[in-house]
Parts: sequence; structure tokens; C-alpha cells
Amino acid sequence: MSQTGASSKADGSKTLALLWDRTRMQGDMPGFAKAITAILSAMRGEDDVEFNMTRTVLSDPVLTQKVLRLANSGMYSSFGQHVNTVSKAVLVLGTDAIGHLALGLKMVEEMTSTSPNHGVAHVEMEKAVLAGMVAQQVAESASSIHAEEAVVCSMLHTLGRMMITFYMPERWELMRQQGGEGREDDAAPDVLGLTLEEVGSAAAAHWGLPKNLQNGMRKLGPMEEGQEVSASDWIAGLSTMAAQCAESLWNDDAAGAEEVRRITASYSAMLGVDPEQMDAAIEKAKAVAAADLTIAPLSKPAERRAKALAKTRQRAEGIKILQSGLNDMRDIAATAMPGQMVSIALETIYQGLEFSRAVAFVRNRRESCYTARMSFGDGVRERLAEMTFSDAYEPNVFHAALNSDRVIFIENARDPKFAAKLPGWWRDTLSEARSFVVLPLLANAQPAGFLYGDWDESFPPIQLSQTEFTLLNDIRAMVVKAIERRHQLETVGGNKVA
Repeated sequence: MSQTGASSKADGSKTLALLWDRTRMQGDMPGFAKAITAILSAMRGEDDVEFNMTRTVLSDPVLTQKVLRLANSGMYSSFGQHVNTVSKAVLVLGTDAIGHLALGLKMVEEMTSTSPNHGVAHVEMEKAVLAGMVAQQVAESASSIHAEEAVVCSMLHTLGRMMITFYMPERWELMRQQGGEGREDDAAPDVLGLTLEEVGSAAAAHWGLPKNLQNGMRKLGPMEEGQEVSASDWIAGLSTMAAQCAESLWNDDAAGAEEVRRITASYSAMLGVDPEQMDAAIEKAKAVAAADLTIAPLSKPAERRAKALAKTRQRAEGIKILQSGLNDMRDIAATAMPGQMVSIALETIYQGLEFSRAVAFVRNRRESCYTARMSFGDGVRERLAEMTFSDAYEPNVFHAALNSDRVIFIENARDPKFAAKLPGWWRDTLSEARSFVVLPLLANAQPAGFLYGDWDESFPPIQLSQTEFTLLNDIRAMVVKAIERRHQLETVGGNKVA
């Protein structure tokens, strides 16, 4: 290369400009930007942040199960009761921890299911996933509260390599020719005008990643024994070690195994995990990788696991979900806010009855109307603004449910004889439904809102059992108690809302 030295900075700027141009033309690298946007939006949400995180997690059945497993793990056993719903898991873990976990798991799933056009890029992506697996096992061995954050940072540690191999394969090939196989990093300053670590940092900043994650991505060698290790250094050290281990583990050979032992031994004291625990953690990571990775030599052939739950469950399983969600509500009944109870209730009936869509409506007394506030299901969120109607009585099924204070089940909403009982707002927004349920919420004998759930044509004909009706009534009773308790507190405090 003829441009070096003083001109390298300018070359680096041109490299990044070209990189952003190519991301715009080709679309964001699979998995990363999409997952980052969804999770960070949920973490930063100003309204109903806990519900936004719940909805984000529930969009992926595999992710849902892993979040619940973490919330019920020994690390969080001090919280006592079994956690059955994502809504409660968010309360137990906190939005930051669950956000980092969700981000990491989303990346694993999306990257391992992606086949980039460039084989080298696919290899780099799977190495990143493998680094995350190593970090997860080591962090668990250390019983670290930063485990989820460390996993994300470990996968992002080699982000620069992934960006260049995916978007600039011609530059990667030039780096390989100039630096030699396995020494592409050494040639990066000449070919790119900046290091691969700088490329990764620039991409992280470009995407708006939080500063703590950007700091955790940095390269950090092992610190001397006795030297104080901050939380930030611990995460950066683990992410560096995990990425190095992933590189050495990749070919699954004796030389790589020996290098991994050397790497883990050098970081052992800094991370607070003894060498024997390190060895065990690496073996667990290899076992996970064998099942989850697709092209690594250490992976084994496996059927790609299903990415969505079956559309219908056996009735007994659905009843268990309803009962479990009700138990979650009882566990937190003394302290939960009404919005939190509504979130758990809506999630529970959505999952337990396999609704196509579920929506929570809240009464706004000042504006004399009902408005949709929370939702699950494809396409419904975009229509929430249209789901509003006057609280003045009208002869339709929703006002009838609120007046009767009982669960109403409509088996065939498309019956011509029933059409007059369906309001215009429902026909404009939810008319794909064939059957639906309304759970009215009356606090102190006054309507406060209702929960709605429906099934579209893709589901077989629905019939609710008496057990399900009983559980639905119990669930709505728990929400009502939370609303009434809130009203009592407002009254005592002299702040009762009119």
C-alpha cells in the first residue's frame, strides 16, 4: 500500500464511509442491528417499559423459555416463588439484565440461522457465537451478576472482523494476502487505515450501543494477580479471553486445545475462576456449540430446532399456563402496580388460550373513553391508536360485558345475526377474528377497562371449559384487586383521580 503514516487517518475515514454505504445498500448484517434496535427500544421505552420488554421477549418462543429458565435459576432463588410468566421475570431480573440476555440470545439464534453469501463471514459469525457460549459458561462458574452483559460483549468483541468479512470481502482478501493466513489483523492498519478493533468500536457507536457494552468490547489482556479488577475490566477481560478461546477452539484439534488451556490459565486469577472450573466451562461450551453451530468443525449434524410453538396446545397444557400465571399474580399481589398485573394477566391469557391477538383496554375517565394500551399478536400493535371508543353506553357486546361483570365468550363473531352487536371500531381493527373473549374489569362497581383475546381462522373451532372460565375469572379478580388497592392508596393520600 502506498498510503500509510500521516494519511492512514484519512484512509480510515474513507473505509468507514464506504462501510456505512454498503450497510445501507445491502441491509444491516444479519441478526445484529435488528436485535439491537428491538431490545434497546424496549430497554429505553418511556412508557410501559416492563411491558415492552415482555412483548419483545415473547416474540420468540425459544427466547421466552430461556428467560424463564434464568429467572428460575439458582442465581435468583432468593426471590422465592417459581416464575411462570415473562412479565414477572422482567420484574425479578430487571430490564437491563433481561435486555442483555435477550440481546445475546437473539444474536445467537439469528446468526446461527443465517448463511451469508461469503463463507468467511459465516465462519466469523459462528466464532462470535462460540465466544458468547464460552463467556456464558465461564460467567456462570464465577456466579457473576454481569453474565448476560459479558455474553453480548464477547459476541461483539470481533465485530470489526465480521463487518469487514461481510461487507468488504475484497479488503479482507487483501489483508490475508498482505498479512498471511490468520494474521489479517496485522495488515488492517495498512489496508483499512484503522485496526479491526477500531472498526468494531465505530460500528457499535454507529448503532447506538450503550457505553457499557462498547467498553466491554475492548481488548484487555490478563491483569496481574492482586491488581484491582473493576466490573468493566472483568467484562472486557472475559470478552477478550472468550474471543481468543473461540478462535483456538474452532478447528477442534490438539494444538487449539493446548492454546485454550494457556489462555484460560492466564485469565484465571483476573476472572476469579480456577483452572479446573475453566476447563469444565470450556467443555460445557463445546457441548452447547456441538448442538447449536452449523459449520464449525466441532459441530455435529443436528436438525434445526423449531422456531415457533405449535399453534394449538393440548387443553391440559393451556390450563397449566393459566394456573401458573395466576400463581405469579398472587405472588406479587401485595406490591404490584395495576399496570404490572394487567401485563401478567394479558400475557397469561394470550399464552394459555393461544390467542391470535390479545389487547388490554383502559378507561380514561377524563376523556370519557376506552383506549387500547397493551397488546400481543401480529399486526395488532400498529392498530392500537384506532382502538378507542366512548364510555357512554351503547348496545354492543363490549358494553354488555362491562355491565354484566362476567366473562363473555363469542364463538362465532361472523354470524350475520350477531353483526349488529359489534361496534365499528372492532370491525375496522379486529374483524379477522372468528371467536373472542372479553374479561371486564370493574373496580368498586365501576368499569376500569377490559382484557380482550381472539382466535382467527387458522385455529380450530374453540370451546372453553368450565375450568378455563373459572381461571379467567380468577385472573381478572386479581387485576381488579390491584386497581382497587391503588384507588384506596390515592384516596388515603388525598390524590384520588376523578
